[in-house]
Amino acid sequence: MAIEGGMKCVKFLVFFFNFIFWVCGVALIAIGTYVLVALARAPVAGSSWTPMGVVVLGVVVFFTSFFGCCGAWKESYCMVTTFSILLSLIFLGEIATAIAGYVFKDKANELVEEGLWDAMRRYEQDPVLATALDTFQQEFFCCGVNNYTDWASIEHFGANHTVPRSCCRVATNTCNVWPTPATVFEKGCLQSLKAWVRRNVVVLAAVALGIAFFEILGVVFSCCLMRGIRSGYEVM
Repeated sequence: MAIEGGMKCVKFLVFFFNFIFWVCGVALIAIGTYVLVALARAPVAGSSWTPMGVVVLGVVVFFTSFFGCCGAWKESYCMVTTFSILLSLIFLGEIATAIAGYVFKDKANELVEEGLWDAMRRYEQDPVLATALDTFQQEFFCCGVNNYTDWASIEHFGANHTVPRSCCRVATNTCNVWPTPATVFEKGCLQSLKAWVRRNVVVLAAVALGIAFFEILGVVFSCCLMRGIRSGYEVM
């Protein structure tokens, strides 16, 4: 009876942790979608790969947890084993992604910076891109890549000694002519974007650490349940 009771407890712990995984999957989907929507307003090439990966991970966790719940509830050795293997692969994938993100973080910064410069160079030729950059500069209170003087290197703006009106602190007819820190945002958009990413990475990292902790416990309890089912003990 003691073993039966212990196995029954493990069964419900597996079910409980799978419910936690399900909630975490929903959280990852929500956070990834939020970052995708926010970065969609930023004219930065390749900036959506990381949040898209978070959304995909959330979807995988969501369906894997649902599979694990069914396996625990039906006491299916095959389903619980499959769930344990999938959960271990997800955990290893998260570690590999974290390592890759750390190794290639400098390359990602270069891509973001180049994307902003490219948006500035195409400002006059691409109205859609210009609107996106204007919105970005207004929402992040920034101007240019490193600072507002970057616009002087863009032919049209340098020749006329102007910057886009979206750089203006207060919108007037001449606020963007002969710009100074008193009339336009002095801070560059690259700094603003990096600061925004750092703030959101803290939240994302906290969620990821929480999920990793529950994943380890989930694998441990799943293995215990697998052992109990295989041994033929009653777990109802």
